Amino acid sequence: MSKSFQVSRRTAIVAAATAIISTGARAEDFELKVSHFLPPNHTFQKELARWGEELEKASGGRLKLKLYPAAQLGPPQRQFDVVRSGVADISIGLTGSTPGRYPVTEIVSEAYVAPSGGTASALTSRRLTELMPIYLASEYPGMKVLWGMVTAPLKFHTARVALRKADDFKGLRIRYAGEQFAEVISALGAAPLAVPPGETQDGLAKGIIDGATFPYEGAQSFDLGTVVKYSMEPGVSTATFIAVMNPKKFEALPKDLQDLVEKSTGPEMAARFGAALDDAEKAGRDYMVAKGVEITTMPPEELNKIKGRLGALLEKRLDALEKGGKPARKFYADYIK
Repeated sequence: MSKSFQVSRRTAIVAAATAIISTGARAEDFELKVSHFLPPNHTFQKELARWGEELEKASGGRLKLKLYPAAQLGPPQRQFDVVRSGVADISIGLTGSTPGRYPVTEIVSEAYVAPSGGTASALTSRRLTELMPIYLASEYPGMKVLWGMVTAPLKFHTARVALRKADDFKGLRIRYAGEQFAEVISALGAAPLAVPPGETQDGLAKGIIDGATFPYEGAQSFDLGTVVKYSMEPGVSTATFIAVMNPKKFEALPKDLQDLVEKSTGPEMAARFGAALDDAEKAGRDYMVAKGVEITTMPPEELNKIKGRLGALLEKRLDALEKGGKPARKFYADYIK
């Protein structure tokens, strides 16, 4: 074998080994599975896609998100569990879909509870997220909390009966979005029915239910404008969503990608998602009007009757949580500042 051939062969082997080593040493790519139960046209899907694009760009393509909307990885009541079990790496769950598991968090969704600055989701979502590490961390074992989101107050949307007086609720069958909403509906004299979000339109069309509670943005996402005739203002209670991550998956990321996740979440992301919800709420109201839905406003004297009937629910919850050793009143006081 000629010397020149040996040198050439040695050079080729070194080059190949270098290529293999380079490939092995190249920073690993990661893809995170993100779950939620809302439809693909919902604001959450759009904002998660935007976040995914930002993470991919900032990481040089090393960190990507794969989105699974519409309950592909689990129904609403299992969105937190799919993260705890590792089925999903990140999920957005509705606290009200699992009554009693997040009792202090759920104070936010009591009737007419809001910061003094108003009910804008950009404000309420930021405030909730800022308070979570102080008061709520123990409610999310086995999960890394990324941020929280609070919707606009949910409106009552009805198919045949306009709600103009406090007594107009009596006898109606209304789809609810969580334990607090069931209590609110019952306190108003109506019957709460548990109907999955995706089945609400059909339930209204067939007369199985007379109404449903959704913010306008949710009503648009589920196309309720085609089956309801009336929407009542003002809204009553909010819905609370929490974005969580599997902590083992987070710890498996390289430090620079962990930092990227940390920097892109928290109160700022909460405010951004909240602002998107605010924009979607306005668009949702416009959608309802365009569909011919009549927006009714509860007169002040009738609204006071409603508030009188619902006021006891908050005190009942706060008292029960305090007796159980939870910092309910401190959290409530800081949230409504």
